[in-house]
Amino acid sequence: MEEAKSQSLEEDFEGQATHTGPKGVIHDWRKFKLESEDSDSVPQSKKEILRQLSSPQSRDDKDLKERASRKMSIQEYELIHKDKEDENCLRKYRRQCMQDMHQKLSFGPRYGFVYDLETGEQFLETIEKEQKITTIVVHIYEDSIKGCDALNNSLVCLAAEYPMVKFCKIKASNTGAGERFSSDVLPTLLVYKGGELISNFISVAEQLAEEFFARDVESFLNEYGLLPEREIHALEQTNMEEEEIE
Repeated sequence: MEEAKSQSLEEDFEGQATHTGPKGVIHDWRKFKLESEDSDSVPQSKKEILRQLSSPQSRDDKDLKERASRKMSIQEYELIHKDKEDENCLRKYRRQCMQDMHQKLSFGPRYGFVYDLETGEQFLETIEKEQKITTIVVHIYEDSIKGCDALNNSLVCLAAEYPMVKFCKIKASNTGAGERFSSDVLPTLLVYKGGELISNFISVAEQLAEEFFARDVESFLNEYGLLPEREIHALEQTNMEEEEIE
């Protein structure tokens, strides 16, 4: 009889089971125990205890957990947002540093075009009176000499890209020393700084390709360290680095 009753209770219990695993079985048993007790014979305090045991997580606890979960999500969002703000601040700081550096490097007069010197006196005055920090590149040429025209055109482009360098040109016949600049040595480049000749290149066209352009002349001068950092190149490099960060 007892065995049959026990089997009947187990069947009723199994029909109402909604949880699996050890904890789920205990929960269902408590719920079943509460429902199977005679409501008249069980004290109200015991009913409340069984009810709490059958539902160990109250609604308040669930709300608290959900609020905590939402709070963590907000914290994570704020953390991510803060990281983005830090990246933006770093990018602005780097840009400001680059601008400050360019201002320091480019301190002094700026030119941006090729000066056409017409006399030997202008030539000497340009060399002697220019600021000591300024690099002066002088092209001595004649229109009839091969390579002179191409070199003049190349210097026009370089003057725009290196405004802190003073590029000049003068015909050999106007220097007052035409005998020293015969057609055999033209085109000639003379480079001065602080009133002193620091480099001279004769028959420059022979040291370049038969057909040359501004980039070829730029590379040639850079081989001897005669040009500063090109400003356009520096700004392009800065923009590329910022795009990689983004």
